[in-house]
Amino acid sequence: MPSLLLLEAICIFLFSRASPSLPFQEVHVSRETIGKIAVASKMMWCSAALDVLFLLDGSQSIGKGSFERAKHFAITVCDTLDISPKRVRVGAFQFGSTPHLEFPLDSFSTRKEVKTELKRMVFKGGRTETGLALKHLLHRGFPGGRNGSVPQLLILVTDGKSQGHVALPAKQLKEKGVTVFAVGVLFPRWEELHMLASEPWEQHVLLAEQVEDATNGLLSTLSSSGLCIPAAPDCRVEAHPCERKTLETIRELTGDALCWRGLRRADVVLALRCPFYSWKKVFVSHPASCYRTTCPGPCDSQPCQNGGTCIPEELGRYHCLCPLAFGGEANCAPKLSVECRIDVLFLLDSSADTTLEGFLRAKAFVKHFVQNVLSEDSRARVGVAVYNRELVVVVPVGEYQDVPDLVRSLDRIPFTSGPTLTGNALQQAAERGFGIAARTGQNRPRRVVVLFTESHSQDEVAGPALHARARELLLLAIGRVAVRAELEEITGNPEHVMVYTDPQDLFAQIPELQRKLCSRPQTGCQAQSLDLVFLLDSSASVGPENFAQMQGFVRSCALQFDVNPDVTQVGLVVYGSQVQTAFGLDTHLTRAATLRAMSQAPYLGGAGSAGMALLHIYDKVMTVQRGARPGVPKAVVMLTGGKGAEDAAVPAQKLRNNGISVLVVGVGPVLREALRRLAGPRDSLIHVATYADLHYHRDMLIEWLCREAKRPGSLCKPNPCMNEGTCVLRNGSYRCQCRGGLEGPHCENRVLRGDAPHTHGSRHDPAGQQPASF
Repeated sequence: MPSLLLLEAICIFLFSRASPSLPFQEVHVSRETIGKIAVASKMMWCSAALDVLFLLDGSQSIGKGSFERAKHFAITVCDTLDISPKRVRVGAFQFGSTPHLEFPLDSFSTRKEVKTELKRMVFKGGRTETGLALKHLLHRGFPGGRNGSVPQLLILVTDGKSQGHVALPAKQLKEKGVTVFAVGVLFPRWEELHMLASEPWEQHVLLAEQVEDATNGLLSTLSSSGLCIPAAPDCRVEAHPCERKTLETIRELTGDALCWRGLRRADVVLALRCPFYSWKKVFVSHPASCYRTTCPGPCDSQPCQNGGTCIPEELGRYHCLCPLAFGGEANCAPKLSVECRIDVLFLLDSSADTTLEGFLRAKAFVKHFVQNVLSEDSRARVGVAVYNRELVVVVPVGEYQDVPDLVRSLDRIPFTSGPTLTGNALQQAAERGFGIAARTGQNRPRRVVVLFTESHSQDEVAGPALHARARELLLLAIGRVAVRAELEEITGNPEHVMVYTDPQDLFAQIPELQRKLCSRPQTGCQAQSLDLVFLLDSSASVGPENFAQMQGFVRSCALQFDVNPDVTQVGLVVYGSQVQTAFGLDTHLTRAATLRAMSQAPYLGGAGSAGMALLHIYDKVMTVQRGARPGVPKAVVMLTGGKGAEDAAVPAQKLRNNGISVLVVGVGPVLREALRRLAGPRDSLIHVATYADLHYHRDMLIEWLCREAKRPGSLCKPNPCMNEGTCVLRNGSYRCQCRGGLEGPHCENRVLRGDAPHTHGSRHDPAGQQPASF
């Protein structure tokens, strides 16, 4: 029998580990409405005189993980409360075998103090004596409260599996005028939560696992009584269909078999067929209604024109997904235009390797571009040159101001064939492609060469490209995917390259080219020191094509930093069937080398564990021994589709506790709950709908990284000392206090037996001076 009980316990454990991201309460509404619920929860505010007491289940049945989520919910609710002695007072109890007062309602007078004390609460364990805790409050009242002269609110967070009777004390407490919210965690027992909560149950029973939704539900109920109000007057409370799920044990008939039974008072044995049963855990759904506040969204007014799709973002922002020829304008406006003052020379490959078909495709692209972008008041001047063995300027820059005349001149350009000497063409374009520049310095327009080729060059391109860029020419390139690497070498920047696989997709690059012509390079936070590690999900759930999109995205991010050992160091880790360091922080000393290495990162496939990947970074990447610099701010940017992230919350917190910032970029149409828990603070999560949309969020990521780079770092976080040595700060430096039998600047050397001192210390100058031993 003990072995059977152990087997059942193992099965329950494995089952609970298998589906931690399943939403145990699911609101059945559109994605847009879910976004409005999340936004509304940040806008609501409670400023009335109110006594709020959190009663948190700290018993063994919910475990430490669910207790931490209960604390997170309480802290999130506090963000919406006007905490002060005369307004909202907050106190907290924890209960297990006995109730324990964490702090009374009159202890703290500011929101910051209350949140700090909630974070300090320590999980105690024990039995689930919910009834005993309710009786304690029934007889002694709210500690530090105002004796019922103001509304009393009890927020009880539990899994609803009490080991005593709860119906009577809960009923008596509500009869005394206390409003009770029952908030479930883990696999809640909904019927007991209904017994605990005030009526109507639909408005007073919530689920803490989805913290923003639960906060919205709580504040929506309070707003109907005037205690809380939404920030905008046109927000309203609505009932939405939802479904609550619980984990139940059922008995299932699995079959029958022969069994033998003896008869009393007779020496007879009968053979019978006996049934066999098995027990299993199943989810049972309960339809319900959820009352949530929604506020008008930025897409309600349908701001995107010409068939564009409006994508809402947080706090009233949105962006438009536009059809071809409208993508370069705000809200998909009907006309593209080049507003900047610019001279553009299209450099078309007319060689035999490109073929007549490819040359005609390039001419068609230029024709479509000038027809869609140029206008009578345009400040852009366009020219065209073709090349094979030599460069020929067929349409000088600015010769045609009338678009129809320019298009007719393009039709007359012939295909000439010959070798593909792209390097020679770049050299000549820099020397004579724009004519004799009469204006210099501030008076000269920006000059751009747009190279269009589908074939590899037969001569060297790096030197001529460098020469062209040295003459202040902006080099942009368009071509097939097969020549991407060469085009990046020519332009010196992957952001300046546009590639296509299908010729039908070529003309979709027109809005992108228009944007690049007038954009100025962003500098990121060039002067700030930073140790930065990118963590890419390379599992089978992502797939090789999406993994390539992530590679391109992190390359564009790395471009915003001055990569060298004195400013920004960059590392890359991938995880899937295994965890692999593509390159460490001190591997590549230049930005160009870093970009090349990012392109070569392997796709692994298999099932990935984000938790193991983060622990790998903690143990084997973000260490002084692997190139991390003491005192320099440190950040990890994790890109994932969300699967395999269920075990990552604790490792992520371990990194944060050691001074390493963690930002999660979650990709997918639905934001998984595991990613919300992993992300920690609200500003450490970026949700992206698809991998193709990653580039829309680059500026937000760079802004976050630059903000983290300005945070003061500690020389002792993460600990630079090896072998459990202790890092001690002293006078702007640090020293490693080693355990017995070890010595060295970082406790890396073992002393021979008989010579080992009890402790050994070394002091380290962060400026790079030699350590001085004590």
